[in-house]
Amino acid sequence: MKWEEKSLDDLGTVSRGRARHRPRDAAHLYGGPYPFVQTGDVKHAGLYLTSFSQSYNEVGLEQSKLWPQCTLCITIAANIAETAILGLEACFPDSVIGFVADDSKCNVRFIKYKFETIKQHYQQVSQGAAQDNLSLEKLLSFKLSIPNIGEQRRIADILSTYDDLIENNRRRMALLEEAARQLYQEWFVRLRFPGHEHTQILDGVPEAWERKPIERLTIFLNRGIAPQYDDNVDGLVINQKCIRGSRLDLSLARHQSREFKPERQVQLGDVLVNSTGEGTLGRVAQVFAPIANCTVDSHVTILRPSTEIGRYYFGRALMEWESRFSTMGRGATNQTELSCNQIGAAEILVPPSARDQAIEKLTRVDYARSLLQHNREFYDFLRNGVPVDWRDAKGETKHARAQVIDFRNAAHNLSLRFGN
Repeated sequence: MKWEEKSLDDLGTVSRGRARHRPRDAAHLYGGPYPFVQTGDVKHAGLYLTSFSQSYNEVGLEQSKLWPQCTLCITIAANIAETAILGLEACFPDSVIGFVADDSKCNVRFIKYKFETIKQHYQQVSQGAAQDNLSLEKLLSFKLSIPNIGEQRRIADILSTYDDLIENNRRRMALLEEAARQLYQEWFVRLRFPGHEHTQILDGVPEAWERKPIERLTIFLNRGIAPQYDDNVDGLVINQKCIRGSRLDLSLARHQSREFKPERQVQLGDVLVNSTGEGTLGRVAQVFAPIANCTVDSHVTILRPSTEIGRYYFGRALMEWESRFSTMGRGATNQTELSCNQIGAAEILVPPSARDQAIEKLTRVDYARSLLQHNREFYDFLRNGVPVDWRDAKGETKHARAQVIDFRNAAHNLSLRFGN
């Protein structure tokens, strides 16, 4: 089989995105129906990009361009050579290049996968003194080795099958996470927990519940280290870029060799909070799996829950604080700090043990189990209730199931509808 060398513009049309207005963040451009995709959105997408953080209105669209579905987005600034195929029509700035494939010459999925194999090369040649940048001219100067269109489709079909499985699993996990988030909101923010009709609530605190500062619920609350970066060692250090969308992305962590105290080793159940600078300040993520030889840098705070509170309830409670943490920074622009004392003084509701157990079981993530096992257990909890135990006034242990949804009387579930 003969593979040919082709530049990207031999295979379709290539041009930079458009965002002409200055300043680019002018408020009057945003808030409409037209998705506005940026480099971070491309980086965090899978094969197809279907989610975005901002959107243009008619004024924004007028100074930009709406690219068609199936355009391959290629980032050339900030995040270099990241790619994703548009799963919707969208605008993007000139830090993203759009490639519209000629279907008679190439398969856009194949080109996407091809870029994945040579991404590191593009990143290396784009390194600059001030900021990494991959120009359109430089991008077009490289040749891509490709087979005939039929072989491209066959290769893309095979690879995309795995991507489809990954995407399906991601969507299912996202649904479970959303269900857990909505349940937390319903029970612990809106305080419409099972039995709330018969519970006295005083100053936002239900009877037998407590409001406690975070520092009283942790056994460790401190910043990380000043790392010694070294790409030739196994040690990892998590930075602020790793924390986004309430998730931890270790692909953005860096290798480092500096020794650190055992308590700064990131542990299962730890909650990490971005604590320096604008833009990412206050972002929260929880560690759901053990990570060997890993710590955080000095711009991130580690919070380790005590046995007094369920680790996953603790994590969910701190995620609810994220928007408030983002406004609590003090100091000069770009040097804004969210101190350990500020985080520790923030208060969260601590429910009785039975409800704590219920939310803990509904939100836990056990990476030793398969997604199917997770789904089956979660379905059982929703259908039959969550098994919990507690001590009554006589000190005797009682066992029951905390009902999440009442399937016999739908009227009892009006307050549980998603989207309230």
